[in-house]
Amino acid sequence: MSSPSATIRSDLPFSIAGAERGGRWVIACDHATNRVPPDVTPLGLSSEDMARHIAYDPGALGTSLALGEALGAPVVSSNFSRLVIDPNRGPDDPTLIMQLYDGSIIPGNRMLTREGRAWRLESYHAAYHGALARTLAARPDAILVSIHSFTPRLRGRPFRPWEVGVLFAGDRRLSDPLIAALAAHTAAPVGINEPYGGDLPGDTVDRHALGAGRLNALIELRNDVIATPGGQRDWAGKLAQALQSALSEIDG
Repeated sequence: MSSPSATIRSDLPFSIAGAERGGRWVIACDHATNRVPPDVTPLGLSSEDMARHIAYDPGALGTSLALGEALGAPVVSSNFSRLVIDPNRGPDDPTLIMQLYDGSIIPGNRMLTREGRAWRLESYHAAYHGALARTLAARPDAILVSIHSFTPRLRGRPFRPWEVGVLFAGDRRLSDPLIAALAAHTAAPVGINEPYGGDLPGDTVDRHALGAGRLNALIELRNDVIATPGGQRDWAGKLAQALQSALSEIDG
């Protein structure tokens, strides 16, 4: 089972690309890979299911790495499938370890013990968030940008028309000018809290930005527009330009 990028080390639950880069921006990619570490009980899914959005966010890592280069920002990414444990959920969230996702049953999660859940939480979820927290703490005025991708259509659901969406929960300081900047350079409609709502207590933005008062943005890209390295670089360029424009407006 392959990771979407060879830049992620196989022996760590997270990767930090460009750790030496300065500046305010920090990029987080919660669902970077479909990797199931060897010390995790096999999930029992087919390779076809593991290549789907249920296992990771296709295209998100490549886009995050390109965006990190464009902004001169470090990129903190996970090195485990969201089906092992979802780092974009709080520890008490019922969807932290999924047993059924978009029509697919995850056999390896159905009989997970309380001890097994606690071990995954400590070994993977907490390790990833610790790396992100340390990266942010090294920059007192850090801005968190969380990059995700979404499938064009869930099973039995309508097509999602947005190529990009911006999610937020209360703090719209960066989101509002970012939405305006993206709308000026995007033919398709920009999703405003689409295809999901941005208010998810315990998620990465809530955990690392909202409580600390950090500027933040959660960006969702439809995964068909970032399916290739060219698409990832193109969208990274658009996002970098829009983010810099939005920050300039905030800073005056």
